[in-house]
Amino acid sequence: AARPSRRLCAMAQPKVLMTKEPAPQTVPASDLPEKVYEVALNTGPDSSSGLATAGFRTAKYLPDEWFQSNSNLYHKALAGCEQAERGRAEAKELADHAAATAQRTQQDSTATVGQRLKDIHFWKSELQKEIEDLEAETGLLAAQKLRLERALNATEMPYAIVTDNLQCRERRQPPDLVSDEVERELLKEAELIRNVQELLKRTLMQAVNQMRLNRDHKEACEMDWSDKVETYNIDDKCGRYSNQSTNIQFHPSSVKFEESASTPETWAKFSHDNIYKAELEKTASINLRALIDNILHDVSEDLRMQCAAVNEAFAKRCEQLDDAKHKLEYHLRRVLKEIGDKEASIAALKQAIKDKEAPMKVAQTRLYDRSFRPNVELCRDEAQFRLINEVEELTETIESLKKKLLESEESLRNLEDTRMDLEKEIAVKTNSLFIDRQKCMAHRNHYPALLKLAGYQ
Repeated sequence: AARPSRRLCAMAQPKVLMTKEPAPQTVPASDLPEKVYEVALNTGPDSSSGLATAGFRTAKYLPDEWFQSNSNLYHKALAGCEQAERGRAEAKELADHAAATAQRTQQDSTATVGQRLKDIHFWKSELQKEIEDLEAETGLLAAQKLRLERALNATEMPYAIVTDNLQCRERRQPPDLVSDEVERELLKEAELIRNVQELLKRTLMQAVNQMRLNRDHKEACEMDWSDKVETYNIDDKCGRYSNQSTNIQFHPSSVKFEESASTPETWAKFSHDNIYKAELEKTASINLRALIDNILHDVSEDLRMQCAAVNEAFAKRCEQLDDAKHKLEYHLRRVLKEIGDKEASIAALKQAIKDKEAPMKVAQTRLYDRSFRPNVELCRDEAQFRLINEVEELTETIESLKKKLLESEESLRNLEDTRMDLEKEIAVKTNSLFIDRQKCMAHRNHYPALLKLAGYQ
């Protein structure tokens, strides 16, 4: 009764595939020795060896043969049961070994998938950190780019001012139309502004290119990160599979390696290279931001220093013009006073000449009347000589007065020319002062502040 139950237990065991040969039996199996039965010969009176029984021998067995046949069946059944029992034991041992092996292999696979998840999480975290750093760095570089654009726009006002100053000073009149210190400083300022604009444009283009490189490497890291997120989810789902999962099935074609599959070394190197390149671009971006900050600081300082130099040159030039104008006005006042005095002197000379007409008439009339003295009375007496001397003296005096009058009139004309020159020069100085002070310096009051030139406003 125990044997059927053992067969039922053996039938209830699950069928599993063996991964290796079962362990050998400790006691080797062997066949049972055959029993030898001695059959008695029919030699008695009832023996069928005679002719009378010769026809019945082929259809019947002897009792010993019947016992021998039963014994053989018993022996065969016993041997079969023992072999079946050994097979059941071997099958159970094989099933237990297969179950333990499958469980151990599955645990190893699960542990390997778990380790792989850790590796993926590590690189995913590194990529995410690099993406965040690149995004933050790109934002900071964009702020510096905005400063560059503001600084470049801010240079338009100084360039317009210096251009207007140069054009306004071209309207100066000779002899004030000179290449003075102000003009040299203005030309230097114009050249400086053009150089600054070129530098800012080149730096702005460099910042745009660096931002594009930052975005390209950020996109590469994001693609790698996205692939690792998807891979992490797949491996996480694979790690959660168990024998009790309901969504597992056979996939015989999956047991192979894809031709395009990467190796762990190339897989890690790919992410490492992406992070390394991103780090290089981030470092380049940081250096470029520092360079932009230094450029904007130096540019704003240079522009303000040159602006101060131009303003100082304008101030000195205006002081020179004021001084020259005051001196011209002083000399003009003196010339005007001298002209007035000279006109009075000329009037006095004319009056003096006119006053000599009466004495000349008297003397000449006396000489004329005395020329009518009769005969010997027409004498060259003392009176005659004195009258002649008087006429000569008056003539010389009148000639001297007329000569002096001519000199005074010439001097007056010279004074008038000087006055006109002084007035013209004063007008020129006034015009130059108006251009330098009212036009140029007033326009330069709109020069951008240092913060605006540095791109902060």
